[in-house]
Amino acid sequence: MKKGKVWKYGDDVNTDVIFPGKYTYTVSDPKEMAKYALEDLDPNFVKEVKPGDVVVGGENFGCGSSREQAPISIREAGAQAIVAKSFARIFFRNAINAGLLVITCKEAVDAVAMGDEMEIDRDNGIIRAKGKEFKYPALAPQVAEILDCGGLTEYTKKKIAALNQ
Repeated sequence: MKKGKVWKYGDDVNTDVIFPGKYTYTVSDPKEMAKYALEDLDPNFVKEVKPGDVVVGGENFGCGSSREQAPISIREAGAQAIVAKSFARIFFRNAINAGLLVITCKEAVDAVAMGDEMEIDRDNGIIRAKGKEFKYPALAPQVAEILDCGGLTEYTKKKIAALNQ
């Protein structure tokens, strides 16, 4: 369980404002990707985000192109999760693959404002904010394991190593 500051944005936040396309072929190091997270949407994000903060979005978060750098840049900037009303399907999968927790919980999104504090209890599927608790569906065991490993690549390495023992 971690508490963090809410960074709240609206509907249809697309991958080009999450990680600008102009860096797609020139920035490959995840730590450097963090420098450009949400650059075109909120220039203060990378300057002020702290480990454990939470990005909150409206409907269709992560729409646009299938840009794997988008969730990686948010994760590397320090956000522990993205909570949104809904996600673009490809972004949702890319976030899991990158080891970034993504949660669909309309009630929590509607309850918070930019700068509020939010706590995520992933093990129990609860978000706490504004003195209230918001339940969200439990993660599938495989998804939880991918997140615990830090993403799909590390999860796959772990599974291959287990097979080779």
